[in-house]
Amino acid sequence: MRLKLYRAPTVPEAMARVRTELGADALILGTRRVPDGVELTAALEPTDTNPPPPPDRGRAAALAFHAVPDRLRGPLSFGDLAPALARTLPFGELPLGAQPLLLTGPPGAGKTLTVVRLATRLVMKGRTPMVVTADANKAGATEQLQAFTRLLGLTLTSAGDPLTLSRTLAQRRDGAPVLIDAPGTDPYDPAQSDMLRGLTAAADARVALVLPAGLDAAEAADLAHAYAINGAEFLIATRLDITRRLGGILAAAEAARLTLTEAGIGPGAADGLVPLTPKFLAARLLLTGIPRHAN
Repeated sequence: MRLKLYRAPTVPEAMARVRTELGADALILGTRRVPDGVELTAALEPTDTNPPPPPDRGRAAALAFHAVPDRLRGPLSFGDLAPALARTLPFGELPLGAQPLLLTGPPGAGKTLTVVRLATRLVMKGRTPMVVTADANKAGATEQLQAFTRLLGLTLTSAGDPLTLSRTLAQRRDGAPVLIDAPGTDPYDPAQSDMLRGLTAAADARVALVLPAGLDAAEAADLAHAYAINGAEFLIATRLDITRRLGGILAAAEAARLTLTEAGIGPGAADGLVPLTPKFLAARLLLTGIPRHAN
């Protein structure tokens, strides 16, 4: 704040000098009589010498292409995109430690393949996870997961209900990571939601939502919110290798405050899953062509 004293024979004369030098926005902080007239203390707030830059038209076009919701476009329109994403959305790592991790999501989202990829990552790091399938109803689901786990030297356990799951986890080795492949569910169906919560409680598990990219933003946000009510904390985005528009993933994370963790970018078990970081997501959002050029 800029302060200045003005002396003049009368108050109107002092005020005139203030307006001439400091302008109409000047504030009068005080007046007092002095031997030769009056003294005014005036102040002027400094102007912003570094106003924010205008929105980048290229950025705006990219966000519109990806169908990013309007409520997110403002915070993502200024400055470097990666830091803007980090300020706007939650990012983090999946908890692959002592507490089991249960993967849930709509049918066909890619839960089983994501379990395989996470198990492969753990084995390559010298850790031996316990892999459990709770998806006894999907045709071929157990056989598919069993084939992959056999290649990794792991034993697949089937536990389709909370009681069996609890008994299964009682046999785990101390500290071994646990990956649970839950059935694909309709989060709006009370019976299926109760089943999912029962599995989660029986395992004392953290819950990650596996959601394919490319969904309508409003639908993705509604799904994320419904799964969050059923315990989901983390978000794994799949199908980024065949999806061009990612607005649905941003909408889902923002609507339910789900932590963005991993991105499925290809068919490989060892290299088809990568950390979903602000830098990675910024690169993909600025890409409006074929997805493979970003990887």
